[in-house]
Amino acid sequence: MKGSILIYVICAVSILIFNSCSTSYQQSFAKSENVGRYTGIFPYRNDSKQLDQISSSIQRVSTLALYEVYLFSENSNIKAADLDDEFIKANFVKKTGMDKSTSGTAVLIYSDNGKVGLLTCAHVVDFPDTIISYFSNENGTYTDKVASIAFKKKEFVYIAGFPKGSEVKIIFMDRNSDLALLGQNYSEKYLLDFPVLSCGYGKAKELDLASFVYVVGFPLNYKMVSQAIVSSPNYDKNGSFFIDAVINRGYSGGAVLAVNSETSRFEWVGIVDWVAEENQNILEPPSADESLVYNPLVPYKGELYAKQMKVIKYGITKIVSMEEIENFLMKNKNYFINAGYSFSIYK
Repeated sequence: MKGSILIYVICAVSILIFNSCSTSYQQSFAKSENVGRYTGIFPYRNDSKQLDQISSSIQRVSTLALYEVYLFSENSNIKAADLDDEFIKANFVKKTGMDKSTSGTAVLIYSDNGKVGLLTCAHVVDFPDTIISYFSNENGTYTDKVASIAFKKKEFVYIAGFPKGSEVKIIFMDRNSDLALLGQNYSEKYLLDFPVLSCGYGKAKELDLASFVYVVGFPLNYKMVSQAIVSSPNYDKNGSFFIDAVINRGYSGGAVLAVNSETSRFEWVGIVDWVAEENQNILEPPSADESLVYNPLVPYKGELYAKQMKVIKYGITKIVSMEEIENFLMKNKNYFINAGYSFSIYK
């Protein structure tokens, strides 16, 4: 009986000590989570309503570029310096066409008097005016012999679901900052369907290591909300940072949102810029027919072609900071005002 009482007392004391330590730890964690401007832990509340409202301003953007292509014979031994209009027309062996396309995400940041403006990454809407390709030798190394030259004839930028066939214009583009403003004029009746991003501008420079963020965009054309942790905050002194989100193609231009630890409100702190990639050389059959099925037990003996593809290194994503975005808008203030875009940060 005495032994049972002693065991009971020891257990009771142990529980009290454990609860005391646990409470102390939780209180300490709760105090430390809001030291900076932005929260650094997974949110304990339901943010679905706010995120749903914000995501209505995040749009899918697609770009299509059409090219006129001139092909040359390898025996012609044509160099890039030879390529002027008269020479091309006199020496090409075949004329054809090709198209290039890409997709990404845009954030609606302006809506007034029927005019809308959307921010995205420049590389989402930027295709080169001229593309030159070269013949390769037997080792697969490119020579200086020109195989073809392509000239861009038309380029179309679309925002899915927008009026007027969804087409918008490139208002201004800055390749150095990798930012572009897209826009279009509509009648005012359309503006209610396309609200401006509802959360305020944040300060990316005030993000801490391991700050928690949300990412909203259109990877592979699907609207997605992802979560991520900040690394290398303000690594370039312009507020840019990295996140560990699993990013797929189409997320470029997606909005990055942080939660203000004092107000518990979302703040826009940047957009997705690029994800780490590396080139990988592969061999593949000449046919692009995806319905073909190859027997893994029978060696393939047909023709093989070398191809270089980019492989995404998931978990390393660079973000263009809100400070860079504001600098982009301010640096080109006169141009935007003349084009009819008077952003609130000008006032």
